[in-house]
Amino acid sequence: MSGLIEPLSALPRVGGVVAGFTTRSGGVSAAPFGSLNLAISSGDAEADVRENRRRLLTHVGFEQDALAIAGQVHGADVAWVDKPGLVYETDGLLTTTPGLLLGIVAADCAVVLVADDDATVVGAAHAGWRGAAQGIVGNQVRAMVAQGCQPDRLNAWVSPCISQVNFEVGDEVAEQFDDAFVTENPTTGKKHVDLVGVIVAQLMSLGIPPDRVAAARRCTVDEEETFFSYRGQSGRTGRMMGFIGIRPRE
Repeated sequence: MSGLIEPLSALPRVGGVVAGFTTRSGGVSAAPFGSLNLAISSGDAEADVRENRRRLLTHVGFEQDALAIAGQVHGADVAWVDKPGLVYETDGLLTTTPGLLLGIVAADCAVVLVADDDATVVGAAHAGWRGAAQGIVGNQVRAMVAQGCQPDRLNAWVSPCISQVNFEVGDEVAEQFDDAFVTENPTTGKKHVDLVGVIVAQLMSLGIPPDRVAAARRCTVDEEETFFSYRGQSGRTGRMMGFIGIRPRE
């Protein structure tokens, strides 16, 4: 299956952690969800989505019933999980349980994956503009620190998402972010937000060293042959998945 973006440069240093972000290729879904759609809520055939998830779990070496997935609501809540299944009304998941794969679906929003050096705590968060503005990244990292992690021993990766040039927003959205991450198109007068820049700055402000924070800087809108894009495909499309887990113990 050709569904993973490699390497996740901040995370391979953590032995015992599996992490990645899927593309739209390698699954069974028909258009407009072709082909590796991983979100049942997208309107795709549920049987196809479940087969796509089965393929992903097999590919990364996890059991078929090992996926814990967030029931995303564009908020900032995070939850600790120790078993698979859908976790309602949360946008971030964390675990210390080996063999459990955390999943966040996205199609323009960013997914933030974090692991500690000892591969004992991992987290995944859905960070669209609402979540980023409400502080989900901080909630994710602070929850890991409360579990005993040291910020300077955390590693974070930000997935492909919508780029600043394509992320045109209204003034009511732009005003929620520091001016350093907002530009104005001189022709249209429209504002554009650098979502990746916002998230990377938040991660570093929480004490994660710059060399432990990596961002893909690949645009889901521009690379429509590789990624699903909610904005680029007018809402009728599939979803990728950012995933992270502690490898099953032998």
